[in-house]
Amino acid sequence: MANQWLGLKTVINEGANLINGADVVADMTDSELLSTQAKSPLQTAIPIALTFIVVAIAIALWILRPPLDTYTQSVLNLSGDAVQGRSIFVMNCVACHGQWADGKIGPNLHGVSDRKSDARLIHQVVSGETPPMPQFQPSPQDMADLLSYLKQL
Repeated sequence: MANQWLGLKTVINEGANLINGADVVADMTDSELLSTQAKSPLQTAIPIALTFIVVAIAIALWILRPPLDTYTQSVLNLSGDAVQGRSIFVMNCVACHGQWADGKIGPNLHGVSDRKSDARLIHQVVSGETPPMPQFQPSPQDMADLLSYLKQL
């Protein structure tokens, strides 16, 4: 008779009680034996090499990113006023984005600063690259104010 417990088979003496722990026989399959063996150097080198390649590519992309233009740099160096930004939004953006930035022709802008960096938001506003949004070139201070307002949405 055999009694299994946690993958181990305990051998029972004929007509006797359980044999002590020294006589426990392991019941392991071939795959379990293989998984307990040490991994080959190739099995450990491949994930390390792939990680190194991914990190190297990320660093290269970060280094080679285009520099910020002077307009964007000047906006990012200013502190914006969200109240002023709301006024700028009402004068220039309400027609497409709605009174409370919920979207009409243009998209809903709530949480837009979570989806785009400050530099991307500035570029989005001033570039006119995504029709039907027109190119809009506010002064750096006005853009900083608008950016401050967009961050609070």
